[in-house]
Amino acid sequence: MCIYIFLYFYTLIINYNSSSVPKNDAQSGSLIDSPSVNQALQPMRERPVGPSAFSVIPPLSALRQHSDSNMAVSIAKCLAAYAYLLLISLIFPHAFADNAAEDSPHRRFEYKFSFKGPHLTQSDGKIPFWIHSGNAIPSSDQIRITPSLRSQKGSVWTKNPVSFEHWEAEVAFRVSGRGRMGADGLAIWFTASQGLEGPVYGAADQWNGVGIFFDSFDNDGKKNNPAVLVVGNNGKLIYDHQNDGTTQSLGTCLRDFRNKPYPVRAKITYYKKTLSVFINNGFTPDKDDYEFCTRVENMIIPEIGYFGISAATGGLADDHDVLSFLLFRLTEPGQNLPPPEKEIPKEEKDKYQEEFENFQQELDKRKEEFQKEHPDVQGQPIEDLFESVNDQEIRQVFEGQNRIHLEIKQLNKQLAMILDEQRRYVSVITEEISKRSSQAQSGQAPNHDMDTIINTQQEVLRNLNEVRNSLSDFKQLAVGQQQGNAAGLGSYETVQHFNDIKEHLHVVKRNIEHIIQKNANPAEKVKCPELPPSPTCLSSTHFVIFIVIQSLLFFICLFSVCKL
Repeated sequence: MCIYIFLYFYTLIINYNSSSVPKNDAQSGSLIDSPSVNQALQPMRERPVGPSAFSVIPPLSALRQHSDSNMAVSIAKCLAAYAYLLLISLIFPHAFADNAAEDSPHRRFEYKFSFKGPHLTQSDGKIPFWIHSGNAIPSSDQIRITPSLRSQKGSVWTKNPVSFEHWEAEVAFRVSGRGRMGADGLAIWFTASQGLEGPVYGAADQWNGVGIFFDSFDNDGKKNNPAVLVVGNNGKLIYDHQNDGTTQSLGTCLRDFRNKPYPVRAKITYYKKTLSVFINNGFTPDKDDYEFCTRVENMIIPEIGYFGISAATGGLADDHDVLSFLLFRLTEPGQNLPPPEKEIPKEEKDKYQEEFENFQQELDKRKEEFQKEHPDVQGQPIEDLFESVNDQEIRQVFEGQNRIHLEIKQLNKQLAMILDEQRRYVSVITEEISKRSSQAQSGQAPNHDMDTIINTQQEVLRNLNEVRNSLSDFKQLAVGQQQGNAAGLGSYETVQHFNDIKEHLHVVKRNIEHIIQKNANPAEKVKCPELPPSPTCLSSTHFVIFIVIQSLLFFICLFSVCKL
């Protein structure tokens, strides 16, 4: 398409020039034959050729005067040429696309030199086909090269060497820390030997190969970090830490890769002795949103080497986490793809076969011993002794429903207790209202607060009754669902019923919270009635009589005691 556009504009310019520049044509009545134009162009014809020959310009009016018919013909020619090119592009839409596709290399994923979650590590904590050293911590979904502690170093390297002529690596990682600045950084390596530990971002110095450094600390104070650098080495150079490697870098770009919402991705391509680095800045979840960082041409690296990732911390610390490392082998168009795997050597194959036969014999022996110890199950298929996947799913469904049923019963009991307390509370307030109403009839003013409280409590009772009815519906629904599953499981209906139960439980929770908020501290709203003054039940006359009687009784008792 670019060629079509170029041809279109080229044709347009040629036709415009041919129509705008007057020619000596007697048939077309060109403007050259007119005396005015000859007089205007005469100084240009007589002037010598050289730098000063362009100082005399013909009058603009002479150049603008041309035939309208010639312009119309030239425009028609341009449109016809453009229509012809457009027709060709419609008939052969893949003419140039195929050429572009032929130039792109073929990619093949190499799993033995890659890792990716969620099952990144084995049960023993090791990474298949990789080794880790230093403070690296592998997990099921990522490898923490260094934790956010001071003076930490870690690395991961391929166990086997790589002998690809062209390759492409895609790395997803996170560098996160609490500080505004981080240290020291992360590095991606392709070297002739494994640099398990050293001073250069946790790997060995004086490496033979190339390193792509993600430097997060500004050692030279030039405020040019975080940055991405490509540094090559032939095994003799010592890395320049003081200047952040800028004196040795073959290519660099400024990219901030710390504390991004999504993982930062780096695509490193080595094809036809050209190393290209592309960066995904981690602001979007789009995995293919790469930006060009740098390119190094005529890059010579070892024919056989190891891939590795290392990181280090210093006085400042960051978490350096690598989520995935994917390696692709690139093959030039037209070349035959190499075989995916070479055949296992015969000795190794015989060894594996012998191990398999020994294992099979041991398994058969154990089966015979088990049948002798358990004659009651003899002849029964062993598969029937174990739980199948479908039976396991059914059992999990029943267990989940039973737990839901128990939770609903417990909630029903709690609501019943709340209802009893509310009924007692309402009865007490009702008695108080009746007393107040009798006082109001005797001439005292009624208390509107008590009316508000009793109305609120009645509303509480209504809401709690509705909740209780809903819970009874839940119980019936759970029982019916268990019966339905016993007859035949319907996956869609089961999920739908569980969703309904979940929604109703949320409604119950909101209602209870609303009731609690609406009736918070009801004791503060209720004021106990003031008791009337108690009348005096003992007068002075009764008191004197009581004292006299008590005195007489006292003397009688005293006299009788003395007489005895």
